[in-house]
Amino acid sequence: MRYLIQEVRKALPLDLSPPEVCTDECRGCSIKLLEYIAMELESWECRLDDGDIPNFGDLKKLARSSNKIYLALLKNGLVGS
Repeated sequence: MRYLIQEVRKALPLDLSPPEVCTDECRGCSIKLLEYIAMELESWECRLDDGDIPNFGDLKKLARSSNKIYLALLKNGLVGS
C-alpha cells in the first residue's frame, strides 16, 4: 500500500494551486478530484502508521480511484500520457 501511495503521489500533480489546475476546457472538476485523492492518500498513510493492514480490496479500490482520476486529469491536460 505504501508503494501504491508513493506511485500515485509521483503520477498526480497534487501540489498544483487552483489557478494552475483550472483550464479553459474542463471535463470533471480537477480540483475536487485532486482534493479527494489527496485525502484518501493521507487517510491511508495515517491508517498504516496506526498499524492497519490493507487487504487486496483496499489496494484495488485505491488503484482504481487513482487510475480514474489520472485519466480525468489526462483529458484536462494536467498530466502527460
